[in-house]
Amino acid sequence: MLTAYGATVVTLMMVFYALESRSPWFTFAFALSCLGSASYGFLAGTWPFGVVETVWSLIAFRKWSNLRRSVVQNPLSQR
Repeated sequence: MLTAYGATVVTLMMVFYALESRSPWFTFAFALSCLGSASYGFLAGTWPFGVVETVWSLIAFRKWSNLRRSVVQNPLSQR
């Protein structure tokens, strides 16, 4: 069951990463899937993987926040 969970969240990470340029919400989904991947790492006992994925999720959340801010400040730039 844990392996299926890990495979699912890593697959979601890949899909959302590939779609990031389409919408800031894909960046947000990528950040969430990174947290899922981090939880898999901790549950599987591979804490270095969990730590790295946690940091990666923080980077992605910051990127999403910056993207959202730029869209709000300049809505026409996304067209």
